[in-house]
Amino acid sequence: MEEIQSQSDNYRSSSSSASSPASRVPSSNFFYLRKPGSLRQPISFEDSPEWEDTDIDVRVEEGGDSINVATTPASPSLSKLNSGSLPSPRLPEGAVIPRKIAGASVAWKDLTITIKGKRKYSDKVIKSSTGYALPGTMTVIMGPAKSGKSTLLRAIAGRLHPSARMYGEVFVNGAKSQMPYGSYGYVERETTLIGSLTVREFLYYSALLQLPGFFCQKKSVVEDAIHAMSLGDHANKLIGGHCYMKGLPSGERRLVSIARELVMRPHILFIDEPLYHLDSVSALLMMVTLKRLASTGYTLIVTIYQSSTEVFGLFDRICLLSNGNTLFFGETLACLQHFSNAGFPCPIMQSPSDHFLRAINTDFDRIIAMCKNWQDDNGDFSSVNMDTAVAIRTLEATYKSSADAAAVETMILKLTEKEGPVLKSKGKASNATRIAVLTWRSLLVVSREWNYYWLHLTLYMLLTLCIGTVFSGLGHSLSSVVTRVAAIFVFVSFCSLLSIARVPALLKEIKIYACEESNQHSSTLVFLLAQLLSSIPFLFLISISSSLVFYFLVGLEDQFSLLMYFVLNFFMTLLVNEGLMLVVATLWQDVFWSVLTLLCIHVAMMLTAGYFRVRNALPGPMWVYPMSYIAFHTYSIQGLLENEYLGTSFAVGQVRTISGFQALQNVYNISPDTNSKWKNLLVLFLMAIGYRIFVFILLFFSVGRKISLRKCFKCNNRDTTDTS
Repeated sequence: MEEIQSQSDNYRSSSSSASSPASRVPSSNFFYLRKPGSLRQPISFEDSPEWEDTDIDVRVEEGGDSINVATTPASPSLSKLNSGSLPSPRLPEGAVIPRKIAGASVAWKDLTITIKGKRKYSDKVIKSSTGYALPGTMTVIMGPAKSGKSTLLRAIAGRLHPSARMYGEVFVNGAKSQMPYGSYGYVERETTLIGSLTVREFLYYSALLQLPGFFCQKKSVVEDAIHAMSLGDHANKLIGGHCYMKGLPSGERRLVSIARELVMRPHILFIDEPLYHLDSVSALLMMVTLKRLASTGYTLIVTIYQSSTEVFGLFDRICLLSNGNTLFFGETLACLQHFSNAGFPCPIMQSPSDHFLRAINTDFDRIIAMCKNWQDDNGDFSSVNMDTAVAIRTLEATYKSSADAAAVETMILKLTEKEGPVLKSKGKASNATRIAVLTWRSLLVVSREWNYYWLHLTLYMLLTLCIGTVFSGLGHSLSSVVTRVAAIFVFVSFCSLLSIARVPALLKEIKIYACEESNQHSSTLVFLLAQLLSSIPFLFLISISSSLVFYFLVGLEDQFSLLMYFVLNFFMTLLVNEGLMLVVATLWQDVFWSVLTLLCIHVAMMLTAGYFRVRNALPGPMWVYPMSYIAFHTYSIQGLLENEYLGTSFAVGQVRTISGFQALQNVYNISPDTNSKWKNLLVLFLMAIGYRIFVFILLFFSVGRKISLRKCFKCNNRDTTDTS
């Protein structure tokens, strides 16, 4: 205790030059004030909801997806500053009044989360955290990096990783129940948006994926979300831009990701780092928008690393974390008083959030060590000579013995003594609807993504034109057989290699799927079927255009049935190759390693395809079995050669003739069976299906299994808590 007291006195004296207690302005004018003429008093701990005589009138409209609230408790207004006022945003004339939402109270008690190997010194990421969030308010979880903010947010929302273990209780409306689908929204720190869609289109497709019912009923939901997030001016703009048009700024993109969760009209909204990568103006606009959103009845719980003075004034309650320890929970003004009581008053000219993080961020110890014997033009660095470990222990001890901690416990008891309204699921869209929506959305994206799709088609045409002109005018003599085999091999192999250029587009689709799957907007089977259906038109367009150019430039057999088989064979080859790319992209989740792996696989398959050396002469079990049998080039080239040469004959001299099969014996191994080309086509079809089944298994265990384990974990944790 003597060490703590000496450190506190040292820090107090170091900041006296900026703010001495004797010269400090009265507390009534210090930092944040309530709005003059405020109609409501600040929310006190006696304002806990009484479920039997609640003043919230909930009416469910016909249709089941909207909830009206007659009155909503107002949150305390902390947005007035001593140096200037931050006016509440006014709605323009003719604007739609935000729809009222019936929020839900959330309380967590003695929450401890352990993750093995997460930290060197302890497996406990969160240690006995207790707090609550009320409807119509914004509760902020703040702390330095790796303090456990996101982990605590996921624990409250029930989205912990399966490897994590949670101890403690989470209550929703006074009951220890799992939040059903649609009752809450969760926005990750980094979300993937579709840049080739407008804001309105993106939200409309999201509504179709989430909500049941008819298409026409989703438009009003989308418009409400657009107005709630102040996206009216950007509703018809492409998210990622197009050609010379710039896309949405990072702030508006973040608003779009939040609006996607609002189309479900949840009661509770969890947002991880809403100010991530935003400048000061965008951050202020974001928090003002969220503050207005909370005033409509939503229960908002967000995590923030650091904020400006203006943004700090918009918080209703703050949960301050450091290394998993709760250093404070309560109203924003009370946090300033808590630091002052612990011996760390905030200087007048310093932002409160900067002051909080300065006191509890252990990274500042490195700065202290670096600046220990260093002086600048203004003198020594006396303002950074505080030991953060001592400050953390002091703040934690002060909070545990304070009236704020006792008030939180009292509030938790009032929130959990009686169960309130049970949150109900609003239903999901059917799998058939989701497949249709994802397929149509993907086709729309294909039509607009010129760099991934139309440029890809152009490159295919140029490559085929080059190959066709190099091998043009071969004729149909026996001497042209070897060159014709080379032309078909080059066409199949090089076009398959060119398909690797689609890896970035496939990775983007997988990331969008993972984001939608985490919020239960899609499923693995729905994604794979929609991806297959949407890729078929594009691959068929490539196959028929490239095949026609190559077929007539090289001068293959002039029969319509043979031409159609050529197109179908090449289409199945592209389909198999895309399945292989999906497997590799799912395994690596990285562009560089996916492209490198695919190049190595394609080179190995080309070597064993039977062109450089016939399959019967390949050495060892490695190259014959399994390489030559898993290389799709083998079946594609073999089928195309059988299509071209079976049933043909070549004159040798004036009397003797040999069949096409005999002419290819020393060049390429094919079967004399006339149905062999269809067997090769069937093998390609089975390979295309097999690769996608493999992708299904990979995605299910990497994404889908996490969600199912998360549900089981929540049920097991609830059973363990009840037993104890």
